[in-house]
Amino acid sequence: MKSEISGFYKMSIDERLKLVKEFANLGDADLEPVKNPASIDPKMLDRMIENVVGCMMLPMGIAVNFLINGKDYLVPMAIEEASVVAAASHGAKLARAGGGFTATTTEPVMIGQVQLTRVPDPYGAKMRILEHREEILAMANEKDPVLVKLGGGARDLNVRVLESRRGSYVVVHLLVNTRDAMGANAVNTMAEAVASFLEKITGGRVVLRILSNLAVYRLARARALFKKELLGKDDLELGGEDVVEAILDAYELAEVDPFRCATHNKGIMNGISAVAIATGNDFRALEAGAHSYAFYAHGTYKPLTKYEKDAEGNLVGTIEIPLAVGLVGGVTAVHPTAKAAIKILGVKSAQELAGIMASVGLAQNFAALRALATEGIQKGHMSLHARNIAATAGAVGEEIDLIAEKLVAERKIRVDRARELLEELRRK
Repeated sequence: MKSEISGFYKMSIDERLKLVKEFANLGDADLEPVKNPASIDPKMLDRMIENVVGCMMLPMGIAVNFLINGKDYLVPMAIEEASVVAAASHGAKLARAGGGFTATTTEPVMIGQVQLTRVPDPYGAKMRILEHREEILAMANEKDPVLVKLGGGARDLNVRVLESRRGSYVVVHLLVNTRDAMGANAVNTMAEAVASFLEKITGGRVVLRILSNLAVYRLARARALFKKELLGKDDLELGGEDVVEAILDAYELAEVDPFRCATHNKGIMNGISAVAIATGNDFRALEAGAHSYAFYAHGTYKPLTKYEKDAEGNLVGTIEIPLAVGLVGGVTAVHPTAKAAIKILGVKSAQELAGIMASVGLAQNFAALRALATEGIQKGHMSLHARNIAATAGAVGEEIDLIAEKLVAERKIRVDRARELLEELRRK
């Protein structure tokens, strides 16, 4: 089956679930945690975090139309914000016409930091650490023989001397290939394992031993071509070439203005974080890494995506972003809904998942830029948001759609107006 599905949003929930089940070749038991989150055992939740009293459920939707490296995907996305899933699906549809997304990733290498203070000779200590490189790596790898057996483990290290208001710090970076795990626990354990040895050879005192979420060696990249003839807006009398130019202008503002760039990058993470939540990955780590990398890669805060025209005038979008995601360990391997989301995706490695996430981020960002540069972001977003406003005002069932339609028509998407319309509707 293909992920290119017309009218998916018009189907009932049961119809969508049936299609997803057939697409991913799943059984009823696989989808039960998605269909009925209340069936999840509270005792399992109680083991995940402390002081559990219940569960906060987010809506989980399916983004359609994704073609990545020639393979079709239905992408689960968990998020509370209206229009995100629709935008990702629309962006993927337009990318599909240009051949879909091409995604690549680097090896899943994470950084474990060990901070040394009060080192008498920081630069001499740096050299001594490098001289003991093999011994340090062996010491780290002894802590996770399973990871090493799977082809991962501590691969290299580098050392930096940083000047601060409290003197010089010697900071050691352990570079660890974490394979299909996000890797925080493995990296932290290795960093702690080498700490006392580093103190011995440097004469310093170790303070921090923890991974960095600025995963500069664990990058995901994606590229897509958006055909200019498909980008026009008939309702606004804009040709495809006009829309390409408008998108480039909208993108350029993010390049030169950090106030716009922050929202530009937030839009990218709307898509990526929604997939991370659905699959049980640490979306806070991804957010921190992405925004840090937006500065690190350029020396100033810049967009995580790039847009340009090819020789024929088509729009080409690219993204490069650190994505430390995993398939083993943590919530991904425990939470029933996350496990179901992984099965829907059908991914076989953490790197494949990272490539999907990068593609979703690019699709999301492109769709937002196209809307912003043409009719404005509110037209599509507020029509969906109006349903939430109607429900907040007390509308139920069919009332929600009737009230939302009137709010959009009046362009008064407010709770007070929704209550007035609801009172009128019920009087009638």
